Amino acid sequence: MSAGDLSGRRALVTGAASGIGRACAVRLVEEGAAVVAVDQDADGLAELAKTVDVEQSVVDLSQLNDVDRLDLAVDIVVNNAGLQHVAPIQEFPPDRFSYILRVMLEAPFRIVRGALGHMYAGGWGRVVNISSVHGMVASPYKAAYVAAKHGLEGLSKVIALEGADHGVTSNCVNPAYVRTPLVENQIASQAKAHGITEDEVIERIMLERAALKRLIEPDEVASFVAYLCSDAASSITGSSMRMDGGWTAH
Repeated sequence: MSAGDLSGRRALVTGAASGIGRACAVRLVEEGAAVVAVDQDADGLAELAKTVDVEQSVVDLSQLNDVDRLDLAVDIVVNNAGLQHVAPIQEFPPDRFSYILRVMLEAPFRIVRGALGHMYAGGWGRVVNISSVHGMVASPYKAAYVAAKHGLEGLSKVIALEGADHGVTSNCVNPAYVRTPLVENQIASQAKAHGITEDEVIERIMLERAALKRLIEPDEVASFVAYLCSDAASSITGSSMRMDGGWTAH
């Protein structure tokens, strides 16, 4: 899938220093867009900038006042930044719960809120929210992540309804486990906790509910994001696009 020519478009991608965000930033640059790469990892952004020409913006998305200071004169927003914390609800630190919701739900709201004026004025815009299979189903011990992703799903649909008359689409992409640093860290910790190999964690725990027994690659998600930014996808809005390897087909 190709987004065609996005030259003349300006895109903002959060969590762009690694994983899905990095792949999206690279792909959108390849499609001709000018990309603002946002992350708190300054070194990771510098490494990205050695690969493709991006505008680097070092921001901690949990600091909402800093989010409000972003340059949001953009045509495309890819809300991707995220993190995980695994614990039973009664042991889940309330501060960590709040932190995750700030990064994964409040920051996307503020970014889109700030960007819509530019999109509406130009009569064109694309909001792509990197959700998760956990935006559609739940797993135990991931209260904050699941809550944030479910909230992002609802926010995305409201953006779609409000933006429809202004040429703005809004969609979620819902992958299962993607081969990213976030997931690789979970693999290592799960292997240690269960006393099994990392390959066994992938097969027996992460991919147990999926029909396709492999991790998704970041470039696959980036290709889907690029398609949703294209004119060919102009009628797709308010949707949740599953890339879950058949996880939710049961």
